[in-house]
Amino acid sequence: MSPDETDFRESVAPPDSGQEPGPTPREIDAWVEALWQDARTIPCPMTEESVYPYHRLAYPFQAVGANRYLRFAPEGREAFLALWQPALASPAPLLVHTSGYGAEISFHPEMAAAGFHVLHIQPLGYITPTGWNETLRRNGEWPVLEDTASSGARGGYRTWLLDCLQAVEAVRTRPQVLPDRLSFFGTSQGGGGSLLLGSLFRSRGARAVAADQPFLTGFSAFRSQGAYKGIRDRILSGPDPARAIRSLGFVDTFSHVHRLDLPVLLTAGDADTVCPPDAIEALWRQLSSHRALVRLSGMAHGYNREFVQLATAWFRMYG
Repeated sequence: MSPDETDFRESVAPPDSGQEPGPTPREIDAWVEALWQDARTIPCPMTEESVYPYHRLAYPFQAVGANRYLRFAPEGREAFLALWQPALASPAPLLVHTSGYGAEISFHPEMAAAGFHVLHIQPLGYITPTGWNETLRRNGEWPVLEDTASSGARGGYRTWLLDCLQAVEAVRTRPQVLPDRLSFFGTSQGGGGSLLLGSLFRSRGARAVAADQPFLTGFSAFRSQGAYKGIRDRILSGPDPARAIRSLGFVDTFSHVHRLDLPVLLTAGDADTVCPPDAIEALWRQLSSHRALVRLSGMAHGYNREFVQLATAWFRMYG
């Protein structure tokens, strides 16, 4: 390890010190505005197709005939997929769901039945209606995190978020959608992504966020816990670890706290060994908006029924 790497590692402050390295609030704001500039100017045509209800990726239920895949083909980027799940009555608020790191498709009939349109977005083209696009894996893994670190936050999750912005903007113009009632939810990567989207859509119609066991939370402050330890070890073995950690700071939910001025529900699993519960609690303490934290006793990492019910109630109150 070089002296520079040693100095950098020792400079990372302990949790809640407020001194961990990363982009400033002004830099985050500028990064967000640049994302919006790209979302407004890069063409991203959308087409629509039916969901085949008996495919292994589609979980059939009584309303599956109403759902549609939306395919987006942004200029200069991979085409990507979203799943449109309409409410029974319109106009209705829009809930935006983003996937975990496994790049799965999720159906939410409970939320559609509760009076919300649901848009599940799977950015970066990692999945198609017939399965995963294995050509986009790198060394057997999806490369979004590594691409963020190596690109100076110009790729990876920046592209992931750009896909989400353009998908939401396309859907919110539909007459059945209430354009100023947007809320975001997800688990793991989707939980962290929902918080980032809450930040990006600040003053642009965002109403509430529900983030379950959110990944992308406290990379540096909780660098020795859960999945973050492996991330740190990989990054510090690269050619420019300080730049890589700083790049991840742009998509760390801690960096967006100053923009999260909407109601935020956080859940953490006491038995979660991937996304540290202490990191989620630390994020909750930093939020100044209306917020709630639910620690689920004995809950390991992954989707759970409790969160869906909690999130639905949260959106009924604030969405």
